[in-house]
Parts: sequence; C-alpha cells; structure tokens
Amino acid sequence: MKKRYIFWLAPVAMLAWASCKDKTAKQDAPPPPTPVNVTEALKGDAVYYDQYQGTVVSLNNVELRSQVSGFITGIYFKEGEVVQKGKPLYEIDKRKFQDALVQAQANLANANANLVKAQKDLDRYNMLLKNDAVARQTVDQATAVYETSRGQVSVAKAAVASARTDLSYATITAPVTGRIGISQVRLGSQVSAGTTLLNTVSSENPIGVDVVINEQDINRFYDLEKSSTDSTFKLVLSDGVTFYKKPGKILAIDRGVNNQTGSIKVRVQFPNDQAILKDGMSATLKVLNNKSGDRVIIPYKAVTEQMGEFFVFVTKDTTMKQKEGADKRDTIALQRKVILGPRLSDKVVIMTGINAGDKVITDGFQRLRDSGMVTLGAAPAPGAAGGKPAKK
Repeated sequence: MKKRYIFWLAPVAMLAWASCKDKTAKQDAPPPPTPVNVTEALKGDAVYYDQYQGTVVSLNNVELRSQVSGFITGIYFKEGEVVQKGKPLYEIDKRKFQDALVQAQANLANANANLVKAQKDLDRYNMLLKNDAVARQTVDQATAVYETSRGQVSVAKAAVASARTDLSYATITAPVTGRIGISQVRLGSQVSAGTTLLNTVSSENPIGVDVVINEQDINRFYDLEKSSTDSTFKLVLSDGVTFYKKPGKILAIDRGVNNQTGSIKVRVQFPNDQAILKDGMSATLKVLNNKSGDRVIIPYKAVTEQMGEFFVFVTKDTTMKQKEGADKRDTIALQRKVILGPRLSDKVVIMTGINAGDKVITDGFQRLRDSGMVTLGAAPAPGAAGGKPAKK
C-alpha cells in the first residue's frame, strides 16, 4: 500500500516543483516594453508676448469749470462731438461784465485826464521856479500830484484789463481738440466760479494705455523705450479677441516705484485716428518677449508636472551584447527635467532640457519610469493595464 502512495505522490511533487519553477521564471523575467507614441522636438520661430492688463487713458483730459459766476445763456456744441481747440462751448450772462468793462474804461479816461492836467501844472511850476517866481514847496506838491495821477492811470488800466478778462471768461472755449461729453448743466443753470463742473473734453488722437509692471521689468521697458518696432506692442480690446491694428510706443515711465506693491506705471501711446479707443476702456497690452526666436517646440501634452517641476520622456536606442547570436537593440525612455516657456496653442516652448531632434513621448508615458523599456506603437488607452481595458 505504501508503495502505491509513493508511486502517486512522486508525479504530483514533480508537477508542483515545475509549477514553482515556472512562476519564479516569470517573476524574474523583465516586464514587457510599454507601447508609446513619439514625436520629434522641432526648432522653430517662437514669437510670443507677455500680457499686461491695461486701461485706455486720454493724454489730455480737461474738466471745464467757469472762472466767473452767473447763469448759462448759451450752449454751442452737440454732446459727444469732436470740438476744435478754441471753439466756443458755453456762454454765461455777460451783461454785468460788459458794464464793468465800460465803467473801467471810463475810469481810465478820467485818470488819463487828471494825469494830463498834473503834467501841465508841473511843467508850468518848473518854468516859474527857473525865474524864481514860485516857491520850491509848490513845485514839490505839483510833482507829487503828477506821480499820484500816473499811479491812478496804472490802476485804471489794470481795472480795464481785469474787466476785459472777466468778460472773456463769460465765454468758455475748448482748451484742447477732443471729444466733449454730456453737459452737466443746461440753459439757465447757475454756475459758481471754480466749483461747478460744466463738462469734460478728452483728446483722442493719439491716446494712451496705462499698465502696471513689476519693478524687475523696469530695465526691460527702459530698453524698449529707446528701441522698439511695430511688432513690440500689440493691443487686444476688451472682448479678448479683437486686435487693435495700430502699433504702439512707450510714451512715459512713471517717476518712481510704489514701495507698497513694488510696481511702476508705464504709459504706451497708440494712434487713434478712427476713435476706436475710448478713455476708460479696459484692454490687454501684449509686449514682445525678448526671448522670442528659434526655440525648441513640442506638444504640450508631452509634459508632466511633479512637485512644481516639469518633465518630459525622450526615447533612446540602446544595444546589448549577446553571448550568442546578433546584438540586441532596445529602446528605453529617459526622463528629462525641462524649463517651460510660453504656451503656443497646443504646443509649448522648451527653454532648457531637451534639444531639437530628440524623440519625445507624447502618449503612453503615464506608467513609465526612468530608463524603462518602450516600443513604438499605439499607446494603451487611459485607465487600461497591459493594453487591456481595466476591470470594473
């Protein structure tokens, strides 16, 4: 009986031993190569812009206020139109200013008459003094009267000039050529000197765009102020799509840095002959990046991020010496740390990390490790394991 059991146990043991050996061999065998898709890193003309949020500002924005008090008796413009410098806009009741000018002119005439009389008296007393026919005191008094009359003439002339100025202030003219807004007063409204806002005139051509930059960019903008091209500054309107077709140039950089924010204001000037840009509009100013040029460009989907750093897998062919037969050629994936430039649609600029001509893995790298073996071909679908759909 024992011999029979031994006879049956021997084959079973042999099968178990063979099964364990097969499992060990499978465990020791390297994993199969991962199928991936690759593309070649190309070098191309990468032109890209830095973006700054900006505000359109008029280079001359003048508030109209009256310099004399009174009632509005005339409005000589159409609201929203472009007015030329010097065009009459408002008129304040000028009758009292005209009367004041007439009175000042009459006072001047009276002062001139007194001066003529004082001059004649002084000349006559001087002649009598030569003949010793009048006292020196009388001559001195005549001289004083003459000088007083001269002073009165000067005062009267100043009064005439002041009255004439007040009369001119009764007509308010456009200080600059620009677009006038909606009137804040109407006919018959009473205005006070220096306080009542009548309207605002804004120049439109040229026009400015104000942006705030970081203090680290100051030197860059000083360089752009000295030398820039038509492609240096581009403006995107508030819809985020429409490009303004006119080129800009730096008009001014503010005098100092805000010590609380570490920023400084820059004003860029644009021609605006068609009045597309309006004071107060928001826009995006695009400034040509000084690192634009021939750069390595790859698909953005080839980039992975780990702990705030960016990596790309590239393939490399290797050759292994065999003891017998031909040498074995394999393809492995190497992980490279890269520094990214700006996005260009579905592609991205690589500043450093890979070179033009490198084979970059675009699909199938999710399960790769550095120096892992790959095979070129269709990558498995996301969520699949070993090329098979993942089980639910």
